[in-house]
Amino acid sequence: MALKSMIAASVLSLILPLTASAAKNSHVLTSPDGKITVEIETGGKVSYSVFFNGKEILAPSEIAMSLDDGTVFGNDAKVKKANSGTFRKVHPAVAYKKASVEDHYNYLILQFKNHSIEFRAFDNGVAYRFVSTAKRGTFNVKEEKAEFNFPKDWMAWIPYTNTGFETLEEQFGSSFENYYQHINLSQWDARRLAFLPLVVDAPDGVKICIMESDLYSYPGMYLRGAKNLKGVFAPYPDRIEQGGHNDLQGLVKTRKDFIAKAEAGRSFPWRILGIVPEAKELTNLDLVWQLSTPPAADSDWSWVKPGKVAWDWWNDWNIYGVDFRAGINNDTYKYYIDFASENGIEYVILDEGWAVNRQADLYQIVPEIDLRELIAYADSKQVGLILWAGYWALNRDIDGICKHYAQMGIKGFKVDFMNRDDQPMVEFYEQVSAAAAKYHLLVDFHGAYKPTGLERTYPNVLNFEGVAGLEQMKWSRDADQVTYDCTIPFIRMAAGRMDYTQGAMRNAIRQNYRPVNSEAMSQGTRCRQLAEYAIFDAPLTMLCDSPSAYRAEPECTEFITSFPTTWDETVPICGEIGEYVAIARRKGDSWYVGAITNWTPRDLTLDLSFLGSGSWSMTAFEDGINADRIARDYVKRTLAVPEGKQVNIRMAPGGGWAAILTK
Repeated sequence: MALKSMIAASVLSLILPLTASAAKNSHVLTSPDGKITVEIETGGKVSYSVFFNGKEILAPSEIAMSLDDGTVFGNDAKVKKANSGTFRKVHPAVAYKKASVEDHYNYLILQFKNHSIEFRAFDNGVAYRFVSTAKRGTFNVKEEKAEFNFPKDWMAWIPYTNTGFETLEEQFGSSFENYYQHINLSQWDARRLAFLPLVVDAPDGVKICIMESDLYSYPGMYLRGAKNLKGVFAPYPDRIEQGGHNDLQGLVKTRKDFIAKAEAGRSFPWRILGIVPEAKELTNLDLVWQLSTPPAADSDWSWVKPGKVAWDWWNDWNIYGVDFRAGINNDTYKYYIDFASENGIEYVILDEGWAVNRQADLYQIVPEIDLRELIAYADSKQVGLILWAGYWALNRDIDGICKHYAQMGIKGFKVDFMNRDDQPMVEFYEQVSAAAAKYHLLVDFHGAYKPTGLERTYPNVLNFEGVAGLEQMKWSRDADQVTYDCTIPFIRMAAGRMDYTQGAMRNAIRQNYRPVNSEAMSQGTRCRQLAEYAIFDAPLTMLCDSPSAYRAEPECTEFITSFPTTWDETVPICGEIGEYVAIARRKGDSWYVGAITNWTPRDLTLDLSFLGSGSWSMTAFEDGINADRIARDYVKRTLAVPEGKQVNIRMAPGGGWAAILTK
């Protein structure tokens, strides 16, 4: 990157306040459009506050990092030098929700004795990070202070860690799947940690989304507090034992008195505040991607092939109308492969069960599976196979396992049951991503924390779970999945792609839903499931139901399988958190639009003016007149988009609407 061009583009109005206020230990940074202002105070301590359209949205919040030798980045902080300027560049994106991302921000770098603090102000957010500037040496980070002090007791969407834990220590072992509590910050349960992203409702419809990016060799951040939120980090594990689900997890028994080991000269993760004037803009944030480390300049990712997946586990291998016993065996998987091939589905996953249970050994395959035969059969049908892998089993020999199965012809791994984000676990993600890239394998991190930019550094990483997806419907009696579906596009998806696994063909209205593990159903209508293929971001997108069920529903199946999984452009149409959302995505010359509502039936007028001039045809799936009684009721229509590009839609309770538009 040419610093000369960055400096030449620096904004004079940005530099003058720095010079004038240096005696006051005060520094000011503004966004390129001037709507966001960051005020940084240095001296005894470092704190920052944020203003949007002249109104304070973050009160002075202290930041610091304490090392084991007594050094505290941010204390006695005398600025040696301050550099500022503007950066603007368009980056091509691989396997993303848009073909390219414009990266435009003003920056301020404050240099201190042995570290620096970098601030960036975008038109839709603010970020900062610490950087060690020492030449050599190692150290331990004892703790990091990251405060988020809000001016008033605003409401927030809080995703607490999983319930059932008595201590904060136990909450560091989390699947990062939970529903949101929409409460005032003062109502925060002091006993509970929350994971990121987290959204705060500021006045006038403004939304503030707390996230992090470029998380490498460092623990992920949780939040705790009330009106004043504080970052919390898992201490470094001391003793880890094999255990948990089928002995595939690493259970932390004791921890060290520090959070991370570090080397001099490294940068630390970005702390991010996404700031938007209305909720719908949260669905199109790129900040986590923008602030993450780009892939190596000379790397070739042309082999990365996103796509759809015929998946076995959610439907419990329940196929019917066949002359063989369904289950984890070659006949069943050939049926899945045939279904995928017939419908242009790129992959089939062999989920848990193909490797011998409770051995945590991915070289031991159950006798019912002849993997080489399956790979050859799938190859003959132009379908790739992806293998499920438990954390403990894969971690025993990451490089060897990746090499072995890549040579056999496997296309990737779905890695599960990490359930932590302390420093060694974050490093595991990096090791798996690098080894998989080395052998041209795709990665889907399930049982995972939220995305933090790894997918930009390693574009072969196509998915992350960290979401209470449709699997919850197999066992949860109390979950309100319909409201959750209308919440996560604004919060969880702001961080990146989601392995949610939609596509249920057995659909239920609110009073008829019940959990059935082996023949699961969804909450809400059939059209809701279809719409989620446009709304939810997932370059590796599952079709969760049985091939037999899809074959019985050819009209819906053809519609689903025609959807891309990566996009050239994304346009948020409208939405309010927890209520409804509508998003349009473009691939080539076609647009794909999805809308869903909570349990409130809803009429919406969708503004499709982004289509521009010309005539457009629309194939739409909409809730049938009886969808409030029979959730699978739908109507398919093919019609012209009105000349004014305004489309009126009606959604049943828990309903949805989906359309493909062609010129």
